[in-house]
Parts: sequence; C-alpha cells; structure tokens
Amino acid sequence: MTLKALIVDDEYPARQELRFLLSQFNNIEVVGEAASASEALTLIKALDYQVLFLDINLPGKNGIELGAAIQALPKPPFVVYITAYDKYALEAFDVNAIDYILKPIDKRKIKRVIERVLKTCQESGGSSAPPGSGDSLLESPKTAAENAGEVKVNLLTAEKQGKTVLVDVNEIYYAFTEQDYVFIKTFGEKLFTRFTLKELEARLGSGGKFFRTHRCYIVNLLKVKEILPLFNGTFNLVLEDKDHSTVPVSRNQARKLRKVLGF
Repeated sequence: MTLKALIVDDEYPARQELRFLLSQFNNIEVVGEAASASEALTLIKALDYQVLFLDINLPGKNGIELGAAIQALPKPPFVVYITAYDKYALEAFDVNAIDYILKPIDKRKIKRVIERVLKTCQESGGSSAPPGSGDSLLESPKTAAENAGEVKVNLLTAEKQGKTVLVDVNEIYYAFTEQDYVFIKTFGEKLFTRFTLKELEARLGSGGKFFRTHRCYIVNLLKVKEILPLFNGTFNLVLEDKDHSTVPVSRNQARKLRKVLGF
C-alpha cells in the first residue's frame, strides 16, 4: 500500500524539507504541494489524497479551519499537523487529526506517522479516513487495477516554478519520460509531474483520445497535425503545439494506432 500525500505549508524550504524526509519511505508518495488553504482545498477536491501534512499558520484560512473544511468532504484524507506551536493541539484533534508533530521534524517522527496511518487503514478495512469521517479512499491493489481505466479525471497536478498547478487534461498535448522523470507538454509549457506514465495512462483513460504511442510517450490524438511515415511500418506524429513537437510511434503501437485511426 502506497499513501498519496499532499504537503501544505506557505514556506517553500519547509515543504522541501518534508518532501525530502518523506522520500526516504517506500510506502508514501508526495503528489502535490500547496502554499495556502484555498490552493490545498482545490487540489484535495481534484485528487484522492490519503494523507495531508498541514501547517497551522497559513495565509487566509488557517490550518485548523482547513482541517474542519476537509471533514465535510465525502472522502477526507488523514490530517497530520506539523507546526512550531503546541497550543493548537486540542483544536487539531477536534477536526479528527491523526497526529500532531512539533517542529523540528525528523525521520523518526515521520516513520511514526506513516505507521500509524497504515495501521489505521488496516484496522478500518482499507479506509484512508478515520472511522465515521467518510467513505474509503484506499482500495486493494486488485480493485484499484480493475477500476483504473474507469476513472474520469479532468484535472492533473504538475509542478511549475516550485508550485503545484492544476492542468486541464484537454490542454495536454502529450506526456513523456526524460531521464527517469515524467513531464506533461501543453501548447507552450513543459511541466514536471510526479505521476508515472502508467498512472497517467490510467487516469487519462484508454481507447479514447489519449494513446500510448511508445513506452516513453502518451499522446492526445486530437492535437496531432501530421503523420510522417518511417521505415519498417513505424511513423512519427507531429503535434500542433508551439514547438511542433515530433513524437515516435513504436512498431507494435503503430499497428494499433492504424486501427484506431482507420488508415
């Protein structure tokens, strides 16, 4: 079981420090960051996070208020407060926080939190929310695999200049891997994402407008401008983005794509 985490802190160095600590554990993955409560709430409504690492002092709505707002959602994530102040502890647990960590944080404290969240999930039959706070977010690996192609997602998270941004899937021209990293290409921007290509393929859906042309590429077929035939039955796709990007199609995928496009 891998927990998907969101970090909420208005200080970039603090987010980076926590991201580094979490990266040392195999059973948790940071898939988003936010610098304010409003930004965090938008991300939480767009994606299913299992755990939220939340600071108290935030611009606008504070962390306690955000925690209360999250509990009203049908699938609230676990909330872990990370703060320099101990005076909010009672308020934190009033909004169903699963833990309250005082800064400075260290690997031992993070390990304790992850173990506690995983244990609570197991005791509640796989639910990622405290008992009584909402429906299950976590599925068994089998169920997740069976449902992956049925997920309808209109927004994806990506990173731009140290901030997490939401990308409309209709604005994605293609996604690709480069030196073990995954990027999303819009008309004029190249954005880093923490999804794997396999996860993106599941979220974008199969058999529709997005097509896996190559082990390193997923393409929005509605953004293709030209098809350039190559040798051995392969070809390249030229896209309508600002750079007129060229995307390869492997031999096996070329056969499938010919059937999809009817040529």
